[in-house]
Amino acid sequence: MPDLLEDFLTHLAKERDLSPHTVAAYARDLGELQEFLGRHYGDPEWKWTQVDRLVLRSWMAHLSRRGLSKRSIARALSAARTFFRFLQSNDLISGNPARAVGTPKVEKYLPGHLERRQVETLLRALQTRAQEGRHRDVMALAMIELLYSCGLRLAELRGINRADLDLLAGQVKVRGKGRKERILPVGSHAQRALREYERKRDEVIARVGPAADRQAFFLSDRGKRASRSTIQKTITAWLSQVDEGAGLSTHSLRHTFATHLLDAGADLRAVQELLGHASVSTTQIYTHTSVERLKQVYRKAHPRA
Repeated sequence: MPDLLEDFLTHLAKERDLSPHTVAAYARDLGELQEFLGRHYGDPEWKWTQVDRLVLRSWMAHLSRRGLSKRSIARALSAARTFFRFLQSNDLISGNPARAVGTPKVEKYLPGHLERRQVETLLRALQTRAQEGRHRDVMALAMIELLYSCGLRLAELRGINRADLDLLAGQVKVRGKGRKERILPVGSHAQRALREYERKRDEVIARVGPAADRQAFFLSDRGKRASRSTIQKTITAWLSQVDEGAGLSTHSLRHTFATHLLDAGADLRAVQELLGHASVSTTQIYTHTSVERLKQVYRKAHPRA
């Protein structure tokens, strides 16, 4: 990559302290922009100062032809805006060409989530399996109880350390997007599942010995912090048993958490804080979910619907 792009990524990681996942997303989007510009100009010596809004609009059209969603294109344009703002603030370009490019209108969608009866069915099945005492099953129950209890993102769940959990106080500290920390209440059912898992975790550490990761809370059978893919596969496999073909994922439990709170009358601002959303507008999509559920009930129950 050109030095300017490397400098920008270093700025994101070191000065803005963004997560490695976020920095990797910026690198991916801007790396693709760089490749497009190289082909567009046909000159290996092209400069970032040459880029204007027309070229960026051509790039967005190129992304659309590749089949990227409007949401993905909007994210890539946001990355470009941030990069050119960085260049402008360092007096490397005179203006930000990405500011003059309109953001694609992103379609709102209703997130996939589970009904309450589905959650109960899922947790009963997990509890029955966990009683057999296998580490992976006890951990699966603890993870799913915690995800549903706190509305965590996958990365937040994976990043939990033993020191972050206070089961006596019934709370957990998590690090969200932008390394922002928040402390969340943990429900009584999740607390019981976590205590059961902690005993299995101690057994793994005792078996593995000094090579075990004593800091991480959720551990693989080999004593290492559970990987992102392992967590996703484990939870997706259980969710598919509840609603096969629905495409439910780890994030669906976060959607379920928010939807059930709002259905029960929870304050939107409180749900925003629990989810760690920077803007309440992001949380409002769950109100659309609740309204849609009310419409479905209305259409089924009202004689003149």
